[in-house]
Amino acid sequence: MARLSSDAKRERRAASRSCGTCSHCCTVLRVDELGKRAGLDCKNQRGELGCGIHETRPAICRGYACLWLQGGLEDGERPDATGGIVDLETVGIGLRLGIREVRRGAFDDSPALQAIAERYRSEMPVRITDAEDVMNPDRPFRVLLPDGIEHRLSGDRIEILRDGIRIEQKTLPWAERLGRRVAIGGRRLSIWWRNRTLQ
Repeated sequence: MARLSSDAKRERRAASRSCGTCSHCCTVLRVDELGKRAGLDCKNQRGELGCGIHETRPAICRGYACLWLQGGLEDGERPDATGGIVDLETVGIGLRLGIREVRRGAFDDSPALQAIAERYRSEMPVRITDAEDVMNPDRPFRVLLPDGIEHRLSGDRIEILRDGIRIEQKTLPWAERLGRRVAIGGRRLSIWWRNRTLQ
């Protein structure tokens, strides 16, 4: 993909980067070993001092590296400077760029996140979610596509915009709604089971 940094450049950037005072992933990630739900601040965060259990932190914390830390974004695009965690996500056989706002509305308030989205949206969908109410499968999210097209989804409704102007509003087709309801039911059952085993 043309806009992804060359492997050598990414490796060079990644080798020189560290989280520093950024701890946004400590809010966004779900960490089952700590009983921490996604979207909530970790009880072990110590502000600019970082993680209070850094030496013994769980494997998911050790293994996670956002796209900035991997060298895939510019120097000034660290999550604490942009207000969002950016990752490349596998969807089926393709990729999408995932932007998770640390607080609702961060994308609209962040020229840096908007610039990142613009760089990628011609090559892959850009999905924008927030870190609030992540347990709600009906919470709204946005998908940015090429040619100024944006889909805003909330529950079974989809609003389609071009260059910020609404051009269509519809309900998902019945088959997609049914599939979505089955997926939501499965997700809720999984969440219930995970919470039960954590107690």
